[in-house]
Amino acid sequence: MTLEVEGVRRAFGDVLAVDSISLTARPGEVTALIGPNGSGKTTLLLMLATLLVPDQGTIRVDGLDPVTQPAQVRARIGWMPDGFGTWDALTVREVLHTVAAAYRIAPDVARARTEELLATVHLSDLADRRARVLSRGQKQRLGLARALVNDPSVLLLDEPASGLDPRSRIELRDVLRGLAAQGRTVLVSSHILTELQEVADRAVIVARGRSLETQEVGGHVAATTPAAYRISSLDPERLGAWLADHHVPATRVGGGLTEVHVLGEENAARLLADLVRDGVRVTAFTPSQGALETAYLAATEDRR
Repeated sequence: MTLEVEGVRRAFGDVLAVDSISLTARPGEVTALIGPNGSGKTTLLLMLATLLVPDQGTIRVDGLDPVTQPAQVRARIGWMPDGFGTWDALTVREVLHTVAAAYRIAPDVARARTEELLATVHLSDLADRRARVLSRGQKQRLGLARALVNDPSVLLLDEPASGLDPRSRIELRDVLRGLAAQGRTVLVSSHILTELQEVADRAVIVARGRSLETQEVGGHVAATTPAAYRISSLDPERLGAWLADHHVPATRVGGGLTEVHVLGEENAARLLADLVRDGVRVTAFTPSQGALETAYLAATEDRR
């Protein structure tokens, strides 16, 4: 189920939250929506979730309009906001049963679906706990399960990794990749670029309410994009001398590492090959930023 946004705009009085955002999210892929605070990500997600009406532009969820066909769209989407209230007096299991009832899912189906989702988000051992005693990270996992109750074709996730410990973040990454592998469309907003680098297929970079760039994740960084690489050597002095002789600007950073800036991955591979050829004993040669971080910083350069 394809998600299409074209020239969407939304203002709150004199505040223009979303100026002109366009994007496409496709089935079988995780699309990341990234941008600084106040860039319009949450406002856009609220419009996709049928909770706000755009002032102009078009949104289509598998050809359906969230403004004129909200019920049909809601039946197809799973929505997980950054922060959501819970029924504190209900247990974790009862929360999911209540959501299932709201979707008019048959009780026997709802019970089976609930147990399946509790296992998926690793909350089975907390199923009979009251929602009020859950930690922030546990509530995030419950929010993801809640978004999946109706078996949606499109998932809209706003900062799903917020409050999660490292293990839970890894588990979330695996869950999102699994959902995409099932043919679902997953749109996720997050500030944690390193996590998105590992889970997303493409990223839409937004700033000041506008979509600036769509970056393929996992592909090669463009030859026009300078990237920082950190080099470790058994002989740092010889490494520094070699870089100086070959007019490669370099900076010594912490941990005995040397950082260089290289224009594109082809040049980075060539630099490493030249170092090895000339007998510089390199023990590590790694990008100091992922491709997604590099693209994001380049696209938002004017915020410095």
